[in-house]
Amino acid sequence: QVQLVESGGGLVQAGGSLRLSCAASGRTFSSYAMGWFRQAPGKEREIVAAISGNGGSTYYTSSVKGRFTISRDNTKNTVYLQMNSLKPEDTAVYYCAARGGLFWTVRMDQYDYWGQGTQVTVSS
Repeated sequence: QVQLVESGGGLVQAGGSLRLSCAASGRTFSSYAMGWFRQAPGKEREIVAAISGNGGSTYYTSSVKGRFTISRDNTKNTVYLQMNSLKPEDTAVYYCAARGGLFWTVRMDQYDYWGQGTQVTVSS
């Protein structure tokens, strides 16, 4: 069982930055691929970024490429999402998720554990 706790959300002006953190319980964090997802009001949840267990492979959805960076520190059981040049359309609840296995996937149904989410609001 893995428990995930996100933090770092908040209100920021367009063009600003935030760094989200997701702390995981357990001693085998490096054996889980991790993903960040978001859900805006009235929209479906979508993947934002993902990272392999050893951090060597990453994925970004096209709308955040060049602005967001996913990383992980396996010694701290934590995955991060650095968000720069934020836009109002980035406003959403952001969730981290863990998938048993080393490799990420864009499919939500293949992630086993989810955090409670953290709100990110970008004002124009």
